[in-house]
Amino acid sequence: MARKLLLIAQLLLLPFLLSNAAARRGGIAVYWGQNGNEGTLAETCATRRFSYVNIAFLYIFGSGQTPRLNLAGHCDPSVTGACNFVSDDIRACQRRGIRVFLSIGGGVGNYSLSSREDARNLSVYLWKTFLGGGRRNSTSRPLGNAVLDGVDLDIELGSSLYYDDLVRFLKSYSRYGRRVYVTGAPQCPFPDRLLGAALNTSRFDFVWVQFYNNPPCQYSSGNIDNLVNSWRVWTSSVNARRIFLGLPAAPQAAGSGFIPSDVLIGQILPLIKRSRKYGGVMLWSKYWDDQSGYSTSIVRSV
Repeated sequence: MARKLLLIAQLLLLPFLLSNAAARRGGIAVYWGQNGNEGTLAETCATRRFSYVNIAFLYIFGSGQTPRLNLAGHCDPSVTGACNFVSDDIRACQRRGIRVFLSIGGGVGNYSLSSREDARNLSVYLWKTFLGGGRRNSTSRPLGNAVLDGVDLDIELGSSLYYDDLVRFLKSYSRYGRRVYVTGAPQCPFPDRLLGAALNTSRFDFVWVQFYNNPPCQYSSGNIDNLVNSWRVWTSSVNARRIFLGLPAAPQAAGSGFIPSDVLIGQILPLIKRSRKYGGVMLWSKYWDDQSGYSTSIVRSV
């Protein structure tokens, strides 16, 4: 009888245990668009290794400037219709259940927001040009008529001002029926100098923290303590749906912070997966991942 009761209890607990384990499974996010030799967006999604793709970058915007998108060797967005083929790729990714975002900012560019009104104007531009607003057949949509899932803030230059307003304006467009995701890529020193105020809005869906090029909070020479301690600060301090471990996909992809895949799988993931906010791993970038095969080596463990 006791054994029978124990078996019943185990069966009752099984759905909870399985759902709890599933919650700890993560996905891989990757940045695509900054090297013409990294394959197409559709090819990137067809690998089935990535759950999220950030199209990088809208690198000029704000303060009265005409926004400009750069896709390196893939196509020239400034030429009308030259990048319309990307729409088919975006839809191909979305049919696979992959979320595709436009990343604004980056490490090279000229961008800032001069006022709350400037933030509102940028949100309107993004809504009508890349998201669900505006006319689908408009020539002002540089990626064609596909509707992206949201906007990623990779703010590495300029001022921190008014990005909190931008986030609120972007999220407000979800009222039109289709959810607008907002994601961000802060540096691991906490709080992030440029995105700190925006993150305090608690409106971010996903935050992929860059644990590289920042020695005080990254992996270094076999030492995981700084990274793990920083991860705990981020996951306990930032109110976002999911937080990701942002990493270079190859040693050459960043100045420092590359983690060998065996160290990531054996030492780091078991620790950071304990957080309920764990979302997975973000990689910079698709090109460097092609060179190293990093995502292939970690995807089953993420």
